[in-house]
Amino acid sequence: MTNFIDRLLELVIQIQQIPAPTFEEKRRAEFVRDLFIGEKLQDVSIDSVSNVFGRLAVLEKTKEERSKKPLIVSAHLDTVFPANTSLHVTREPDRIYGPGIGDNSMGVAALFGLSWLLRERKIELPGDVWFVANAGEEGLGDLRGMKAVADRFGADVTAYLVIEGASLGHVYHRAIGVRRYRVTARTAGGHSWSDYGQPSAIHELTRLVTQITSLYVPSVPRTSLNVGRISGGTGVNVLAAEATFELDLRSENPNTLDELIRQVEDLIHAASHPGVTIECEIIGRRPAGEIPTDHPLVKLGEECLRDLGWKAELTAGSTDANIPLSRGYPALVLGVTTGGGAHTVHEYIDTAPVEKGMEQLVNFVNKVWKEGRGNGE
Repeated sequence: MTNFIDRLLELVIQIQQIPAPTFEEKRRAEFVRDLFIGEKLQDVSIDSVSNVFGRLAVLEKTKEERSKKPLIVSAHLDTVFPANTSLHVTREPDRIYGPGIGDNSMGVAALFGLSWLLRERKIELPGDVWFVANAGEEGLGDLRGMKAVADRFGADVTAYLVIEGASLGHVYHRAIGVRRYRVTARTAGGHSWSDYGQPSAIHELTRLVTQITSLYVPSVPRTSLNVGRISGGTGVNVLAAEATFELDLRSENPNTLDELIRQVEDLIHAASHPGVTIECEIIGRRPAGEIPTDHPLVKLGEECLRDLGWKAELTAGSTDANIPLSRGYPALVLGVTTGGGAHTVHEYIDTAPVEKGMEQLVNFVNKVWKEGRGNGE
């Protein structure tokens, strides 16, 4: 399998070398589309949000003759890095370093690895596999790509399998709820000396941030609060007329998230006063959802890892699977390899586990229609 792994890792790097910030995935999407065509997948297309689709019809039968609903296998195209980020790659004997290499160039490349192995091994499947390289998973993309995928296929599928490049060993079956805000303060502004004592938008916002970050955030159920960006002002000696921050709230428990949202919104609404206007805009909603640990799809994910000597860690995350899970569709997330440094320029993947990661995915696809594992009966 050495040649296969070498070929797959070369493709990982090719994908990683194409910048794909959220909302700017078009060039990478076109690259994937051309590869889908080269793989002779059927019904290849790019939709209006830059999702790329290709259908692998393993059994050459008409639609009416196929006995099972299709399996949707997706991996997100976009990265967290601005377009001008250096995408330099460093290779070591057991690692490859590069921004976006694991999240999610490895995942996108795995779509092709799956296609190669299914065909090479002449695995006959009772239903089609739709490969999807989707847009808008990161940041303010708000899962727009997966929303379009779920709108297209709906519940009429065997399952949704989401691939994350560096999550091998984990089975994500629970979707963490997320709410995101952009909060803006506006004042008259002025000179830092002659108008001293008048409100500054930056001072007002930092006071609000301090109040928000002082809120109690429980560790059980796991919950988080993060101010990820703050901007504003025009100069060191200027009372800022405008400033903005972006806030991310998450929790494993929907009720806990709702309570945190209530407290945060109360603080935001109370922050306006004469001379200061605080505006709040919701910029992201990632709905929660889950399938239980005894669901056949979860059991299959555990089984495919156990067969390779890995103990599965059942976990929750904020991923593309949020959308199908929140709509009641069977879905989970599997990984291809291990790695670290995600969302930093020091990101890396481990190359040795890739072979087992791909075997896990092939076994999952091969077995998902059997014994009522998904929704394909």
